[in-house]
Amino acid sequence: MQSKRRLTPLVAVFTVVFGLVSTTAPLFGASKEKVLNRFNGRDGESPGGSVIFDSAGNLYGTTVHGGASGVGNVYELSPQANGSWKEKVLHTFDGADGDYPESSLIFDSAGNLYGTAAVGGAYGDGTVFELSPNADGSWKLTTLYSFGGKSDDGGAPMASLIFDVAGNLYGTTSGGGAYRGDGTVFELSPAGGSWTETVLYSFNGKDGESPESSLIFDAAGNLYGTTYSGGGFSAGVVFELSPGANGKWTETVLHRFAGQSGAGPYAALISDASGNLYGTTVGGGTYGVGTVFELSLATHGTWKEKVLHNFQNNGKDGIRPYGGVIFDKAGSLFGTTLNGGSSGGCAQIACGTAFELSPGTNGNWTEKILYRFIFGTDGLEPSAGLVFGPTGNLYGTTETGGSGCGSHVHCGTVFEITP
Repeated sequence: MQSKRRLTPLVAVFTVVFGLVSTTAPLFGASKEKVLNRFNGRDGESPGGSVIFDSAGNLYGTTVHGGASGVGNVYELSPQANGSWKEKVLHTFDGADGDYPESSLIFDSAGNLYGTAAVGGAYGDGTVFELSPNADGSWKLTTLYSFGGKSDDGGAPMASLIFDVAGNLYGTTSGGGAYRGDGTVFELSPAGGSWTETVLYSFNGKDGESPESSLIFDAAGNLYGTTYSGGGFSAGVVFELSPGANGKWTETVLHRFAGQSGAGPYAALISDASGNLYGTTVGGGTYGVGTVFELSLATHGTWKEKVLHNFQNNGKDGIRPYGGVIFDKAGSLFGTTLNGGSSGGCAQIACGTAFELSPGTNGNWTEKILYRFIFGTDGLEPSAGLVFGPTGNLYGTTETGGSGCGSHVHCGTVFEITP
């Protein structure tokens, strides 16, 4: 199983060999970054998903590697009185209960955690799991479902899950399905202490292929998501799934990416109060290295795409935004880019940025780089999106960097940015 940073964008691929920057020069920009945890391999390695908060201000996340078996952990970070953060490993995967947990986690109302592992499980094609807290402070993992046991079942769930109001779980698999292994959208329903999976839709390539992202609901119960590839131009799609009276779901392709408009939408969408959709692509656009886009409902039920920002690959701007974007209360968008952000050896491969996009009165959006990852010890390659903390600071993860594994291997970080 490849990590996000090893996937090649579908349009305009670059290959550069470089040396990582090691410097003690002042940081670029006015924002301040603080590393909350540097993973060391034993406690996990390469956090692929972002973090989530509980009501007490603790952070939770997953690592795709590391731990006792080398196949990933679930961790908690708790703030301490002196300003440091204390890490606790809640679960170490062993392959039989999952392997390569790349997704972010979600909570239910009882404080249980839910997530996916991309491989492993009973059939080797990934799992959906639940972690429940015990009275003694330990956590118990329950495998709710193992993919691969049916001919039309999905496989390789890379994304996080969502709940509906009835407590059912929804997600995507990047492989498997009824056709050429192009992926699925699935539902897990609890009944009598067990969970039953239903494949709601199998992609066939023309309507999308390899959904790597999680889903969102609208008020009417329709699901929205993206596929990384497929769709006629092999550059991915934005899709809607609508439930029917007979339990069948109907897919509508809202937009097919074609290179100039972006290519390779990897992350989940978000929506505003008007129902417009926002997301990112890791390739395509004017410069071939990714975009931030908006989809608006136009006349006759069609959707119109607008590229809000083309990443430029100019040594200053970031490139390849594998994470999605989030809104603040003022309507600005925040996200990360996996690479780019500095002319000092990071222009096309490592490093990465945290950015803000602010809307203007003329319909244009202005980008501001909040932070450039260039030192190594501060983290490199933020592949997941950001989340806001209780005080308005931003939190996220980097897949590499941090120097927690020694001088030549970097296991990743959890970081905080004060804008």
